[in-house]
Amino acid sequence: MCVIFFYVNSNPQKDGYKLILASNRDEFYARDTKEASQWEGVDNCYGGIDMEPGREGGTWLAISGQDGIFKIGALLNLTGEPKPRNAVGRGMLVSDYVRNYGEKFDNVNYNQRLVEDCSKYSAFNFVSIEIGSSSTPALVTLCSNVPPGLVHYKENSCYGFGNSLPSAPFEKVRYGRNRFEQIIDDKPPQSELVEQLMLLLKCKEKFWPDPELQRRAPNWGEYLSALNVCVPDCGYGSRTHTVILIDANNKMHFIEETMRSQDPQGEWCRNHIEKQFPF
Repeated sequence: MCVIFFYVNSNPQKDGYKLILASNRDEFYARDTKEASQWEGVDNCYGGIDMEPGREGGTWLAISGQDGIFKIGALLNLTGEPKPRNAVGRGMLVSDYVRNYGEKFDNVNYNQRLVEDCSKYSAFNFVSIEIGSSSTPALVTLCSNVPPGLVHYKENSCYGFGNSLPSAPFEKVRYGRNRFEQIIDDKPPQSELVEQLMLLLKCKEKFWPDPELQRRAPNWGEYLSALNVCVPDCGYGSRTHTVILIDANNKMHFIEETMRSQDPQGEWCRNHIEKQFPF
């Protein structure tokens, strides 16, 4: 389970943003993970890394910048779908997209190849964003594989996705997207913007009952109905909160709060990566 909210604008005002993104990673607390950082051996690519045996090198959320282009990728599970036999790990979908530049890996071609060869993966929503020059609208695409399909979205709007198809969002995603839009519309100073988005990600209110969530997860549904998930008996929940900003001058702020232990009530660590991209 994960959730993501974002706003994209390739040509913002001087005090505006090309990207405002807020996301929760929901995962088993014991899963081995490297915290967000610049990836070793890869210029200008940032994100956490999955270290689970057999899944090493994959990620759930990452961003890169090269040759005047920003690429952002995010992976969300589609809850309640059957898992194919010998399913291939999905985390490399994000890694491959953000690591590589050139025509083969641009937003259009990468997603077209993915949707044509997506049956080998467990069910997913793959969000990909490509922000180029101010004269070219950003590309925003959601690729799902149950059923296989691509949905393209326009920039200058607020979007929210979770662990269901966009045509049937969970109630917490509806709430979160509306609250995210309110925060953006208020145009708070940057430090306040980050804190308000973090508070949104930490919201423990349960949006229950939820027919779509109940259908997809009849046993865990109520636990999963909050933006900040916690299933204590299973050692599972929202273990990482992330806010990413790219301002009009191509400066990135990647702020991550993540659990230090397997206790959500224990110590958390905040990591703030700043990067001025030379575009």
